[in-house]
Amino acid sequence: MSDETRPSPDALLREAEREGRGTLKIFLGAAPGVGKTYEMLLEAAEKRAAGCDLVVGVVETHGRAETAALIAPLPVVPRRELRYRGQSLSEMDLDAILARHPQAVLVDELAHTNAPGARHQKRWQDIEELLAAGIDVMTTVNIQHVESLNDVVGAFTHVRVRETVPDRLFETAEIELIDLPPEDLIARLEAGKVYIPEQARQALAHFFSKGNLLALRELALRHAAQVVDARIREHQEVTGQDGQGGGQHVLAAVSEAPGSEQVVRAAKRLADALHAPLTLLHVETPASERQGSEARTQLARTLALGASLGAALQSVPATSVPEAILAQCREARATHLVIGRSQRLRGWRRPVVRALLDGSNGTAVHVVPVSTSGLRRDWRAAFAGGWGGDLAAIAGVGAMTLLAYLAQGWIGRGPIDLLYLVPVIASASLFGFRAGLMAAIAAGIAYNFVFLPPVYTFIIYGPANLITAVLLVLVAILTGQLAARARAAAALAMRSARENAALARFATRLGAAKDRAETAQIVCEEIRTLLAVQTLVLQAQGEGLAITASGQTRPELTPVDRAAAEWTLAHGEAAGRGTSTLSASDWQFRPLKTALGTLAVLGLRGPAGRDPVPAERAALAVSLIDQAALAHERLKLETEMREIEVMRQRDSLRAALLASLSHDLRTPLTAVTAAAEALPAEGAEAELVQTVRTEARRLGRFLSDLLDLTRIEEGAVSPDLQPVDLTDVIAAAVADMSRRLGGRDLRSSVDPTLPLVRADAALLHHALLNLLDNAVKYAPEAEPIEITARMGRRGPVIDVLDRGPGIPPGSEQRIFDRFARGESSDRTGGSGLGLAIVKGFAEAMGFTVEAARRQRGGSRFSIRMPAEAIVQMPMEDMA
Repeated sequence: MSDETRPSPDALLREAEREGRGTLKIFLGAAPGVGKTYEMLLEAAEKRAAGCDLVVGVVETHGRAETAALIAPLPVVPRRELRYRGQSLSEMDLDAILARHPQAVLVDELAHTNAPGARHQKRWQDIEELLAAGIDVMTTVNIQHVESLNDVVGAFTHVRVRETVPDRLFETAEIELIDLPPEDLIARLEAGKVYIPEQARQALAHFFSKGNLLALRELALRHAAQVVDARIREHQEVTGQDGQGGGQHVLAAVSEAPGSEQVVRAAKRLADALHAPLTLLHVETPASERQGSEARTQLARTLALGASLGAALQSVPATSVPEAILAQCREARATHLVIGRSQRLRGWRRPVVRALLDGSNGTAVHVVPVSTSGLRRDWRAAFAGGWGGDLAAIAGVGAMTLLAYLAQGWIGRGPIDLLYLVPVIASASLFGFRAGLMAAIAAGIAYNFVFLPPVYTFIIYGPANLITAVLLVLVAILTGQLAARARAAAALAMRSARENAALARFATRLGAAKDRAETAQIVCEEIRTLLAVQTLVLQAQGEGLAITASGQTRPELTPVDRAAAEWTLAHGEAAGRGTSTLSASDWQFRPLKTALGTLAVLGLRGPAGRDPVPAERAALAVSLIDQAALAHERLKLETEMREIEVMRQRDSLRAALLASLSHDLRTPLTAVTAAAEALPAEGAEAELVQTVRTEARRLGRFLSDLLDLTRIEEGAVSPDLQPVDLTDVIAAAVADMSRRLGGRDLRSSVDPTLPLVRADAALLHHALLNLLDNAVKYAPEAEPIEITARMGRRGPVIDVLDRGPGIPPGSEQRIFDRFARGESSDRTGGSGLGLAIVKGFAEAMGFTVEAARRQRGGSRFSIRMPAEAIVQMPMEDMA
């Protein structure tokens, strides 16, 4: 198989992860009133009539009689009553549906926000839990609730939708677009079929204007087309066709500014259109360190939005924002850069955009206009600092003024202005730019007042004195700014070095850990020190979770805490404080998740009333958690490798024992068989003689199977691949089985157009004999046994079919293991080696063998031959 046609491992892994999950169908509409719920109920009625076990979880009728009439014949799970602030609220009873476990459930209004007290904040989270339990879900949503389209909808409708759903829900869902022309929807509104007349008039004047409806319809059509296109690409990846995004990579630069959420959504739309991965980059500057709590909260919301949209998060410290962004573009090989810029700013933002445009070599730059609300807070944060530094700067200038005044008679007035640079540079270096600026202004005033004639006044005579005073202030400001930048760069470098050293120390300690308990303790201690939070690690023990390590005195977890931890372990997603699942918990639980699954759960608890992981530490926390997960994965792999080595040694010993027994028993068994065949089967001993012959033949077949299995396991099977006619192979197998069949019906069918295949005729013959022998053992005598040869999708296929008890569900792969026997093996006397031999011989020839349960009872065993095994005949031979 060439690289161009090889299936994508990531796509196959995603397919495997979906096994056992329910399917999601979303009825997507451009606006309320297009008939999404009605269409969902019509399809539900068809499924119910076809025998599907379907229930109604929650469907809103909104007072419409036709909707209520469609719900009436369907079974409805009663809603759960919740008390909140003295009011009774009803929500979908998630636990009741899980206990009922129907095949499918109707859950209306995907973007709905649950009432306080529910397990999840959002209804789409309830749906994810239903899907994880293997229950199919049908739901409805309007296009304005899609998270990445939130800004686009708000721009032309002037309505900010607060209830949104993440785009990832659409990635694996079946989408049915419920389309209705704007004229028909307006007519339904005017007829009172959507809202009551008063509400309908208001809606037509605002949200439901014809222009808005046309734009919403266009968005719905485009989004549905993008989802279908993504499903096509995923199918191409699974089947081995080229469906990649051409190496595209979108990088979005975000900050504490309020408009960063618009940048994230725009970047998500671009990444979806390009089928490219998305990375969010936050550059930590000295100004970021001085941001207030509101700005930090805004950054946390932006990063959380990016994570919910499936973006990777990255944070780098730097003193120059453009240089850091361009460096990350080069390092990540980003093909598209998305940044935000306010239309109202004329100063500090525009140079950043210009620098990025000038320095983006080979990277397309997308500039998103963003809101300017919160700009004044940003300026105040940029100049934020302690008054102690300002007072120290002024005191330093005063001290220098006193020293210069006392030394004036000795050094003269010439170098005094240079002496003032000392307190300016010292203030900027120690306390930051604001303190340096205060020192520079104070130095200019003091120099003018004390040393420039006329002294002890603020009047300056003469251009030379004026130039001296102005230059002193300018030079002091410039040197102070340079000193402040050097201080900030040094602080960032030191912090980065500390974090890198901490990560290196963390990795070193984890690498030296010998077991899970020690690893968990190291994880708790290091993360507690680096993030200044309380920590604990929980792992599965029996049917629950147990605390295996903690970074402090072992805490007592409340039932809500344990529920959040169990949710994280079961679903591999964060839960608890600061998340949208079981947020009432005081702890935030993060999964230690790798390709092997969720291996443990890390609990984090910050100071009272605060999230355990602030925005500026989010990237560091992700790195620490990833390293902790990899350490647990390493230990698990080492444990599995030791177990595999023990199994290998055991299998080697068993194979040697089986080979020895097979050879040592073969000679006496041959003599016993020959003697049994020579005994006269007459008189009263006839039945005993026949029993001896039958059991001797059975033991002989068993020893032959042992020898064949030993040859396979030792790699002694060397197939001689030659062009083989499957018609001849099947005819020979049927002829050899005729003695065992007696009067049983064996039907064979071979497609006459089948080509020759490259195979070892002896091995294939032996494999078919074992499959037919297996069918004879299990199939009732009155039922026929079939052997067919046909052309499959990828190559020729030989099927052996019977009407026996069938393969137990879930045993389709295990049935080919050594000594694995079916349900009736005790009655039929099977050894459990025949199918293992079939698999070994088939794989030796490059074939595959499969087992499946037939719909009306019985089993199907298939030997599949790849297209490469087909013998290509020359054109003259075909003629």
